[in-house]
Amino acid sequence: WHGSDAVQLSRLIAEAPVQNSPAMQALFYTLLLTEKRPPLGASEEEAEALLLAQIDRLIALGATDPALALTELAGPMQSRALFRRWFDATLLTGDEDDSCAALQERPYLSPGYPATIFCTLRAGDWQTAALTLEAAHALELLPRLQLDLLDRFLSPEIFEGAPPLPAPEDPDPLTFRLYEAIGERLPSTGLPRAFANADLRDLAGWKAQIEAAERLTRIGALNPNKLLGLYTERSPAASGGVWDRVAAVQRFDTALATGSDTAVAKTLAPVWTQAQNAGLEVPFAHLFADRLAVHSLNGAAEALAWRIRLLSPQYETAARQPPKDGTVVQFLAALAQGDPARSPAPDGQARAITEGFAPEATPPQELIAALNAGKLGEVILRTIALFDSGARGNPADLTAALASLRRIGLEDTARRAALQLMLIERG
Repeated sequence: WHGSDAVQLSRLIAEAPVQNSPAMQALFYTLLLTEKRPPLGASEEEAEALLLAQIDRLIALGATDPALALTELAGPMQSRALFRRWFDATLLTGDEDDSCAALQERPYLSPGYPATIFCTLRAGDWQTAALTLEAAHALELLPRLQLDLLDRFLSPEIFEGAPPLPAPEDPDPLTFRLYEAIGERLPSTGLPRAFANADLRDLAGWKAQIEAAERLTRIGALNPNKLLGLYTERSPAASGGVWDRVAAVQRFDTALATGSDTAVAKTLAPVWTQAQNAGLEVPFAHLFADRLAVHSLNGAAEALAWRIRLLSPQYETAARQPPKDGTVVQFLAALAQGDPARSPAPDGQARAITEGFAPEATPPQELIAALNAGKLGEVILRTIALFDSGARGNPADLTAALASLRRIGLEDTARRAALQLMLIERG
């Protein structure tokens, strides 16, 4: 962040478009989680605002564990703003014992009456929690629905048989957990992505866990191995939707385990279609590329397995043994080895990629000037935005983004991003 403006960085972090590119997701997470100093000349308030912007974006993407790590590194007790984000993240991951214990020691950090009441009751002090809630009632300090929710949380026996409370339109993590505690769990599917983390716990059903894991894996916020573990946990309970995906993954995983080339070839196309339907092509490649590489496949299965391997970290190894399948394959193999110009570009997008990898390709002048001014982090953020524009059909921006990535030493990211753009179809 050395030479950048803190306010500008906060805006770029909040707006960085990473939803459609796994390579840009990985780069963005690395940038946010790398140890950094605040910009030179930034005030304490600006420096904290920049840190909060990074934590907020991680939470918005569903990456609550990294957000927790970043908050804990900064010291969650340094300010109420930091503590509130730590508290919210722990509620979503099931680690609220830690934040509640800290709140008991430093009550002045409380995000509000509901948090104080929640943590006081969890500490076993029902009487103090009830007195605090009574004061909130008397002084009308909270909305009616929140008071009703806390009433049921403190005294569930009084409300046995009562009709369920209406679902809140925009719950915060504490409200979400309170509904869970009173037995009226809210579905996370219509809520911001961060809430999917709560469905990874055993309290949620298997289907809800799988759907939450898919949602988080799709944005790069969850290790694909967690999703594979859920897919293979037990036999599908039904058919259709997510259950067809579970069944396809299990059949493919079994085929790989048998070592049968025939079984792998038979199950590969159906499971790949399911991965495409869920937008999980790159996580699938990370999970299975190595195991696919040892099988001798032919025809369509060979071509598909090769393309899947190009989406994995072993893309360069795969590129050395391309199937004999025409111009596109040759271009992809050349691209994976960092020299797409040695093969004819099959379309306009490929031509823009080739230009981005040309030795004479240069980043835009404003990015070069920013690099020279010590604004590496800012340049990366601007390059992410440039790549998104290029991916949506602006060839000049695509060329500029790839040239910028390569100029700052991110050759691997440039190749992965370009390969993903060529290999993954997005509607």
